[in-house]
Amino acid sequence: MKFTFQDYISIKLHRTDLYLTSLIKAKLEPFNLAPEQNLIMMLLWEKDGLTQNYLVEKLDKDKTNIARMASSLEKKGFVKRIHCPNDRRSIRLYLTPCGEKLGEQVLPITEQFNETVCKGFSREELLQLERLLEKMNDNVRTCL
Repeated sequence: MKFTFQDYISIKLHRTDLYLTSLIKAKLEPFNLAPEQNLIMMLLWEKDGLTQNYLVEKLDKDKTNIARMASSLEKKGFVKRIHCPNDRRSIRLYLTPCGEKLGEQVLPITEQFNETVCKGFSREELLQLERLLEKMNDNVRTCL
C-alpha cells in the first residue's frame, strides 16, 4: 500500500502541534511569555524552587535550552536563579512576586486552553490518546 502525504500520522501530528502552538502563543503574547517558557513557569507554579536539571528531565530539553529560557525569565523579572549552597553547579529557580502574580493571570488561560483542546473527548478517550502518544514516543526514542 502506497501512502500519500495526508496518510502519514506524523504529518497530522505536526499540523496539530502547529495549531496548538499558534493558539497558545497568541494567548501568552500579552504576558511577554513564550510557550516553552510557560512550561517552566507552570512547573514552578506547581512547586517553587526546582533545579534547572529537574526542568531538563521533566521537559525533555537540553541543558543549554533550559539555561537560556531560565535566563530570559529572570531578565523579565519572573524568576530568580540561585546557586545551591551545597552544590555550586546546581541552580534552583524561584518565582519572584512578579512571577507569582503572573501565575494568577496565566493559569486560568492555560486551563481554558486545555479545555478547548480536550473539548468533546471522554475521559477514556483522553487516557487512550495519552497511551497512544506515549507508545509513539517510545517507538521514536528507540531509534534515537
